[in-house]
Amino acid sequence: MKRTPLLLAGLLLAGPAGAQSNRHDSNAPVDVAADRAEVQDKAARAVLTGNVVVRQAEMTVNADRMTLAYTGRIVDGSQQISRIDAAGSVVVTRPDQVARSQFAIYDLNRRVVTMVGNVRLVQNGNTSNGGRLTLNLDTNRAVLDGSSVAGGGGVSSTSGAGRVTGRFSVPKRDESSAPAQAPAPTPQ
Repeated sequence: MKRTPLLLAGLLLAGPAGAQSNRHDSNAPVDVAADRAEVQDKAARAVLTGNVVVRQAEMTVNADRMTLAYTGRIVDGSQQISRIDAAGSVVVTRPDQVARSQFAIYDLNRRVVTMVGNVRLVQNGNTSNGGRLTLNLDTNRAVLDGSSVAGGGGVSSTSGAGRVTGRFSVPKRDESSAPAQAPAPTPQ
């Protein structure tokens, strides 16, 4: 049975008016910090381990380990990063949004973050869980589905059976604007 992904753009990412126009600046510099870094020039990558923190504009990614793949091109004295792979207790933080998973891939060229393995997305008091989350940083669109990664690591979704689960807040109702109850009919 084919399952279609749950589109959360309208539910989770629809914030105050104008929030959709606040695009992530994927051209901003990437700042990194870690307990240990190993640069592997021949493989065109750097492996960061231990309390890894990567920041770009208003987005922060935390994980136990990250691999930064670079293109080999140097612009203004800096390597050009094309992809970041994160593993272990991954947390992606953006304004009004926090997503957690076991693994994540940030494709800087496509401006897409894909998170897999026990994904939890929290925004504005709403929480959704699934196996895979795709965040498009250009459009602010989030797609969460029940898919999970199978294979060596045995990663699976906490939502069970490939389903997406969630809890969404409901606006408080103003009691003064509630319709008045009609009086009970009197027996005759």
